[in-house]
Amino acid sequence: MLLRVLTWNLKHGRAVPSAGRDLFEEFAAALAAWDWDVALLQEVPPWWPPMLGRRLDAESRLVLTSRNWAPSARRAIATRWPDAISSNGGGANAVLVRGTGIVDSRALRLALVPERRWLHAVRLALPGGVRGGSDVWLGNVHLTGSLRGAAARSEARAAADAMLGWSDGGPALLGGDFNLERLSLPGFELVGSSRVDHLLAHGLEAPAPSVMLDRGVLSDHAPVVATVRPTEPRDPARDR
Repeated sequence: MLLRVLTWNLKHGRAVPSAGRDLFEEFAAALAAWDWDVALLQEVPPWWPPMLGRRLDAESRLVLTSRNWAPSARRAIATRWPDAISSNGGGANAVLVRGTGIVDSRALRLALVPERRWLHAVRLALPGGVRGGSDVWLGNVHLTGSLRGAAARSEARAAADAMLGWSDGGPALLGGDFNLERLSLPGFELVGSSRVDHLLAHGLEAPAPSVMLDRGVLSDHAPVVATVRPTEPRDPARDR
């Protein structure tokens, strides 16, 4: 069973250079054109996840991050003048899943200040089961940015620990915008990376290198896709 996982920071639905208008259709078209089973998205306008789910025939889940009071007013301004309001349009992290159902979801707040940061994870029941019937957990993060990266490293460790706990040591993947160019987490192997955006796996292996996708002018982050599969159980006889 192969699972294609994409991570992408949407920059609050904006382009570089600025387009000066709402770009939902362009982001939806890009996501529709790419081959993925799970999309881990960060800096998503909070009204987009259900719209993307309907457009992409995907199940969607979200967790709100920061600047989400007075949502109707923020949405109205962000839709008409997205570059003027920037991140003040409100934020969310979202998980989209195609082809298999979400059977559970959990969230852990990693930081409250200077902005709320969350680990948001879903559990999938893959066809045929994994490792004799285990499911797989997929977690999505957008961590605190700073010059030294101490906060992001601490949040990344907390997210990794939570993922291993929720999965009970079974297959798990943690992805997103870590705001760290170099990242190593105990129990996880890096399976995809682009600058500060990473995908790390536990109990899963990547049979091929990850791929950076061409997003044109959308966002200032490159989307990354990694294909993973359950790690084959070791045969003690082979080690003799």
